[in-house]
Amino acid sequence: MSNEIEIGRGKHGRKAYSLDDVAVVPSRRTRGSEEPSVGWQIDAYHFDTPIVAAPMDSVMSPTTAVRLGELGGLGVLDLEGVWTRYDDPAGLLEEIAALPPERATARLQEIYREPVRPELITQRLEEIRQAGVTVAGALSPQRTQALWRTVVDAGVDLMVIRGTTVSAEHVSSDAEPLNLKRFIYELDVPVIVGGAATYTAALHLMRTGAAGILVGFGGGAAHTTRATLGIHAPMATAIADIAAARRDYLDESGGRYVHVIADGAVGRSGDVVKAIGCGADAVMLGAALARAEEAPGRGWHWGPEAHHARLPRGERVRVGTVGTLEQILYGPSATADGSSNFVGALKRAMASTGYVDLKAFQRVEVVVAPYGPA
Repeated sequence: MSNEIEIGRGKHGRKAYSLDDVAVVPSRRTRGSEEPSVGWQIDAYHFDTPIVAAPMDSVMSPTTAVRLGELGGLGVLDLEGVWTRYDDPAGLLEEIAALPPERATARLQEIYREPVRPELITQRLEEIRQAGVTVAGALSPQRTQALWRTVVDAGVDLMVIRGTTVSAEHVSSDAEPLNLKRFIYELDVPVIVGGAATYTAALHLMRTGAAGILVGFGGGAAHTTRATLGIHAPMATAIADIAAARRDYLDESGGRYVHVIADGAVGRSGDVVKAIGCGADAVMLGAALARAEEAPGRGWHWGPEAHHARLPRGERVRVGTVGTLEQILYGPSATADGSSNFVGALKRAMASTGYVDLKAFQRVEVVVAPYGPA
């Protein structure tokens, strides 16, 4: 049955749902809250929690990437951020946190004009590797051709190619586009790529050989993509569509499973529950982890879109601080707003609906139940 809505006589639109619009439903079976397992694995790498940190300077430094790894998650360092442009960016991060709102975007643009230094990419990834956790770094599609060799030679375990949107068929008249299929085939490390927001785009990315797909299009707390470009992908529908692409590609490829990672609009513990309930294998958190005491942003949050030289599509936003990284992941929580104890909330939701692992929880019953969050 079609869910298209008539916008006007000459245009119809498909109805789509955000995570705020849906909710999971308890079943006839419940379990003890400590019984569910929330571990997941991508390629050869196992993690105790389905939490991946967004590669954003307000969220991840080499130190916080290590700490998140020690806590069972995956930290992804932005390899085009301040940590690969400056020997010691601590003073700049303090300055960014103190900027008045009217000055923030212009100053961010100035700070990020400094070129990326390949030797600093090597140094930062080595710092993470020395701690014994899984090493992951992110490049934009525009910089991947120039910098991937440095990243791989530095010993990265998982490589992330992350943009506002990434396609398998990018067309450019002024530069040779990144051939994802050839690139991933020749690479010796698993690649996670995105964002993708539709079934077709995700299926094409899966056919390039990607190990994981990031689902989303500029939907995070620090993005202004909808206001700037008029583009928006409601996350519940996007996850469900791309989970369907994963299922169909599994059949098409003869059993190759591609992981689906929700990236954007996952700000509270309940959003993690609903994202996995819609079909995600894991979630990429930005603002949620920017609220940690250890976060480099000191209670502020911004992404690479905020300092684009010609068309910023994001901004520096105040998210505050709610506790340590450990408290945000495992509690105890001192508030009832879903900003802490993400793993505890996920386990309790799985127990309340009778599921013991994430793969099974993807089959949980979901209803459309719009509400206005506080």
